Amino acid sequence: MCKAEEGVRLVCGWCSDRGVIVALGFGLLHSHYSTTSPPVEYGFVDGVEHLSDYQPGGYHPIHIDDRLGNRYQIVHKLGHGTFSTIWLATDEKTSKYVAIKVGTADADRTEGDILSHLARTPISCSESKNRLPLIPVVLDRFDLRGPNGAHPCLVTLPARCSIRDVKEASGSSLFQLDVARSLAAQLVMAVSLVHSQDYAHGDLHLGNVLLRLPSSLNNLSVEKLYERFGEPDREPVVRLDTQAASTDPGVPSYAVPSVWLGVPSNELKLDDAKLILSDFGVAFRPGDMSRFESYTPLILRPPEAFFEPATPLTFASDIWSLGCVIFELLAHRSLIDGFLAPQDEITAQQVELQGLMPPEWWRKWQKRPKWYDEAGTPLSNASDLWSWERRFEQWVQSPRQSSDMGTISDDERDALLKLLGWMLAWRPSERPEAKKVLESDWMTRWALPAYQKSLEGH
Repeated sequence: MCKAEEGVRLVCGWCSDRGVIVALGFGLLHSHYSTTSPPVEYGFVDGVEHLSDYQPGGYHPIHIDDRLGNRYQIVHKLGHGTFSTIWLATDEKTSKYVAIKVGTADADRTEGDILSHLARTPISCSESKNRLPLIPVVLDRFDLRGPNGAHPCLVTLPARCSIRDVKEASGSSLFQLDVARSLAAQLVMAVSLVHSQDYAHGDLHLGNVLLRLPSSLNNLSVEKLYERFGEPDREPVVRLDTQAASTDPGVPSYAVPSVWLGVPSNELKLDDAKLILSDFGVAFRPGDMSRFESYTPLILRPPEAFFEPATPLTFASDIWSLGCVIFELLAHRSLIDGFLAPQDEITAQQVELQGLMPPEWWRKWQKRPKWYDEAGTPLSNASDLWSWERRFEQWVQSPRQSSDMGTISDDERDALLKLLGWMLAWRPSERPEAKKVLESDWMTRWALPAYQKSLEGH
């Protein structure tokens, strides 16, 4: 199961409700709640966390206007996950809006340390000019003690929404070309920065890539914020066994659905296309520890995670997922088809793209005879196969042309497919480092210039 499926909702972007998101995500739980008694069941409230998880080891009850950390006043709900609830608050010391992720009492607390380390990465003067941070900046950290335990809290700048939510909010699921190019450049830069500090992200997908919220939000009073985006709904929390409001101090008296501050992808302007790479809850240092399990969604997961489960993952696992995400930024859908497809169907599509896999993997693939003979000849009709070129034409060019969103020239297409084919090399050792991706023809001629253009309008 990928980490997104395990439940960091907003930073992963897989759940149905949308909202402003904090650019952080707590890691895996040490243990999922310490109580042995069955949880109390509450009436269903759409778009909120599981209310039965307000118990020892679980969520902390929070209400609008609560004051946290002796300086942050809660004004709206931003989102939720299995390991946290996320809130928009005003900082009394700076008079600015912040996002506060309040972890469950059993949440892992290492991500704040990782982000603090990454924030100390030295950047040259030439690199820092006009550049906004590409990873979350932790503004404050504190513990919040309550009836369900001690909860780690991380304070950062709020984000508008995930890039996945931006695409889903649009009928075309497409960005303008320069917007897509700029976002791709920023994402590669972010991954390169993380890798330069010897960390692998471990969970790259568009739900973990956030759209930065313009600083102009701070010009809005709380009242104006409510006028523009709506006041928080307060849905009563009612016990199913008694049909009465809960009197448990560890349970909120009402639940708050998330606010939506996003924008459809087709309406996103280049000047506003600034991203943050979020959710370092499963980030790891390959040189310090061995990670064998991949937490990325299956359609983005590198093949070595399937064929070599006893071999530690490397930085190259990020590169495979990054290549898939770059394609998705330019297309109206994912590179690999089938969000719920089983592993073997995904492997068959990977072969359609990249040809025969390493011999030792080919021999291990037990269900290979369903799609290919021993020599690698497809058993299906040629019309059923989807090569790079076919996916590009059908999923990038055609929808762009029909939506009047700009098509890609032959020169750019060739450079892009050359890069993506390299990033999705079967063997991890044959994929480029993130720095080499930045130096590639497509990045230097198309993606990075679009990013630079966005800075000039910033």
